[in-house]
Amino acid sequence: MAATVQPASKNGQAKVLIVDDHPVVREGIAQSIRRAGDLEVCGEADCPEKALQAVSDLRPDIVVVDLAFSTGSGLGLIRDLKVRYPQLPLLVLSMHDELIYAERVLRAGASGYIMKHEDTEQFVLAIRKVLQGGIYLSERMTARMLPKLTGKVPAAAASSIEGLSDRELEVFQLVAQGLSTREVAERLFLSIKTVETHLDHVKAKLGLESSRELLRYAVVWLLEGR
Repeated sequence: MAATVQPASKNGQAKVLIVDDHPVVREGIAQSIRRAGDLEVCGEADCPEKALQAVSDLRPDIVVVDLAFSTGSGLGLIRDLKVRYPQLPLLVLSMHDELIYAERVLRAGASGYIMKHEDTEQFVLAIRKVLQGGIYLSERMTARMLPKLTGKVPAAAASSIEGLSDRELEVFQLVAQGLSTREVAERLFLSIKTVETHLDHVKAKLGLESSRELLRYAVVWLLEGR
């Protein structure tokens, strides 16, 4: 699917680009945005590559982006966009646990993180806050991050999963979804050797001795809704 394009706004509405690889999800997001009188959908894209082209073509005021794609990396897309368009606000809308991912997307350059189960009113509020130059996080996530920002939580307090690097977490998540090493390499545009190295690091950080233990751990982690 090519990135879809809508005419530029002529009525002062903020232009929103939606980046998600599920058509039904994109339509639901678009409907929520259209119901807000001050926002409009200027385009959609279903993968990072098309998202970069759509931003170049459409010059949106904000990008709403998922983290998981069938090709490419959501975190990688966020980093690419911030390098090319440092002033462009980015809001992540994801099904993945904010306790694991929210801090990572902020480090990558996004200005907010909202879970897909949140209601429409909260989603629109998040868009508006990010458009105004603010940072959007849930109350739960804000309360969790404040002690870190003020230096009141020791580094050892982080969970094992939180100790993984962004790339290690991406590899771990794909393994949990049942992808082979080769498939992970193809999905993330990495060499098989690089993926194997990341998996070795993951096993070491999680205290796992074998690939079988890693797979079992990853599947349980996924089933728990992370």
